[in-house]
Amino acid sequence: MRKIIPLSILLTTALACSALAFAAPDGEHFGGQGHGHGHGGEGFRELQKLNLSDAQRASIKDIVKQGFAQLKPQMQAVRQQRSAFEALTPDSPNYQSAAASLAQAEGQLTVARLTQRAALKAQIYAVLNSSQKSQLATLKAAHEARKQQWQQFKTQNPLPSTNQPAQ
Repeated sequence: MRKIIPLSILLTTALACSALAFAAPDGEHFGGQGHGHGHGGEGFRELQKLNLSDAQRASIKDIVKQGFAQLKPQMQAVRQQRSAFEALTPDSPNYQSAAASLAQAEGQLTVARLTQRAALKAQIYAVLNSSQKSQLATLKAAHEARKQQWQQFKTQNPLPSTNQPAQ
């Protein structure tokens, strides 16, 4: 269970990096990290295909940076709390209370991340012009169709089970 929670933070970071990557001019990476290609949540990936103006890119970059800056202190606090919990042994007197406290903090961070993501998407959407919004809707519909085809393919071509004895 503890491995799932850090994964959610990793995915959040990837989302933030991907949003910065789509706003960058071709060949340029915001933050100087070089991260973010091919990652991101629904909608962010498609923005790369909308021929954003330099002003739109700058505006989106600012929106994403502000959003990340708002969550950074809370993410750092949870990371420190998680490290402190992981340093405890199960026979420590406050192990259970530390686990409950960490779970509460992780839950609050998840709520903050999801609500912030919705706010970021709304702010970014407001930056787009009407033709970009309709193009984005078309791209999302095509993405959903490809996703549906993939699900159908996986259903029709299941992976061999590793639990079955060899014959």
